[in-house]
Amino acid sequence: MSDQKRKSLTTTGGMGRAPNRAMLRAVGFMDDDFERPMIGVANLHSDITPCNSHLNRLAGKAIEGIRAGGGVGQTFGAPTASDGIMMGHQGMRYSLVSREVIADSIEVVAGGMNHDGVLALGGCDKNMPGCLMAMARLNVPSIFVYGGSILPGTSETGNDIDIVSIFEAVGQYQAGKLDEQGVHGVECEACPGAGSCGGMYTANTMSSAIEAMGMSLPYDASYPAVSAAKEREAFLAGKQLVELCKNNIRPRDIITRKSLENAYTIVLALGGSTNAVLHLMAIAREADVEWTLADFDRLGDKVPDLADLKPGGKYVMFDLHKAGGTPAVMRALLDAGFLHGDCMTVTGKTIAENLKDVPSIYKRKQDVIKPVDKPFHAKGHIVILKGNLAPEGAVAKVAGLQQKSITGPAKVFDGEEACFEALKTQSIKAGDIVVVRGEGPVGGPGMREMLSVTAAIAGQGLGSSVGLITDGRFSGGTRGLCVGHVAPEAWVGGPIAFIKDGDVITIDGDKKQLSVALSEADWEKRKAGWKMPAPRETRGVLAKYARTVQSASEGAITG
Repeated sequence: MSDQKRKSLTTTGGMGRAPNRAMLRAVGFMDDDFERPMIGVANLHSDITPCNSHLNRLAGKAIEGIRAGGGVGQTFGAPTASDGIMMGHQGMRYSLVSREVIADSIEVVAGGMNHDGVLALGGCDKNMPGCLMAMARLNVPSIFVYGGSILPGTSETGNDIDIVSIFEAVGQYQAGKLDEQGVHGVECEACPGAGSCGGMYTANTMSSAIEAMGMSLPYDASYPAVSAAKEREAFLAGKQLVELCKNNIRPRDIITRKSLENAYTIVLALGGSTNAVLHLMAIAREADVEWTLADFDRLGDKVPDLADLKPGGKYVMFDLHKAGGTPAVMRALLDAGFLHGDCMTVTGKTIAENLKDVPSIYKRKQDVIKPVDKPFHAKGHIVILKGNLAPEGAVAKVAGLQQKSITGPAKVFDGEEACFEALKTQSIKAGDIVVVRGEGPVGGPGMREMLSVTAAIAGQGLGSSVGLITDGRFSGGTRGLCVGHVAPEAWVGGPIAFIKDGDVITIDGDKKQLSVALSEADWEKRKAGWKMPAPRETRGVLAKYARTVQSASEGAITG
């Protein structure tokens, strides 16, 4: 890497930077280290959550790889927050906020240090988009390394279980279908060790999307957390990042409109989380790529759903790993014409070049991925709904549902807790349309996920007979006829703010409509005299977020 291209010389070059070098010598720099590309290693290690508890080991391997490639690494931390542990209470308000904090934290350190490149290691849901947003902002050579997926747990009957199993066990307990001992048994076995939640939930969805986008090495998304393969990958990622620095291949060379199409294509093919809509939109904004909700719908109309993965199916990421991993799925999609093979990746090669020697997934004995011409569903499982309840749009996951449309009376709850209390007393019945509002980006603030609510509905056996709409979000583990990201949100005067108990609401996944049977006169009468409520938070990060966040239809980014 020539000195002309080495950004770190702003920090370390010349006689005037002798004090800077003196401080770096105190942390181990030698004379020749100042001639090497200086790489920031953002390590999101935390023993708060199993998703991130093993990342120190991977960060060490990445540092070794950077040194072997001719660079010098500097490890720094960035925060993580556990979606699974924060679920169902006020802590979840910090979840989506953490995405912005992660991006800001990496930008602050790598930007302030003038790092020549950035390698980021993350595990829990918001780590991946937060890291990618920072990389797109900084636009220095970068690679993302996913911590990998957890292995499945084992139930008393020998079946695989995972984190969603215990959320649904709570619903079964509420419905009298499972006793306390049964819940305790699932609780103790659902999470057997390190790694991110095992189904095609948000972490595995976004790691798969980032791999298809070209910002991580092949197999990054599907290597298990606890494996030598994941450690080797971290080493190779560090080594390869130095090559990217030498060749000046940067994130905005890789994150393009075509590579975002690749990213969302694999989300659709694998039955991924609706959160991908928010996160890919945010990454596109940071990379200065034009992208709208219409682009998600355009791809959803043509990309088939191939995967029998949880929450809609029965397998987890470890099963996909055994079946050939994410590159094998990408190879099938490329061969069928669904991927852009000419997109550049962090290997320095194109998608097509990376996949040319990957064996066909269909040569293996596996039931995880269906043939492209015989999919589970011919169209994507995520749809963008619009209508008089969501003029800016809303997001629903519909594939595999017994019914994709429902019309029924509204049961309105201001906040998740009120809805969960109603579920505890079994006040929600088949045919109801549950409305949970005041949980949007501004109103929450923070746009909470509703896994506790949706899992309880499923656990009570109402998953196919109850609709749910919210201006909040859903976990990647959610299943059922659930519509999230309703925009504009209630707090800023969106139509969902004016719904009353008994209003007749229609969710129609086939027609992509979300509407309520109210006349214009009814709307005007209800809106009369409305004023935006006072903010829930007046200090701290949640208050800052509420003041700066944009609509969910824009990715809920700040600034």
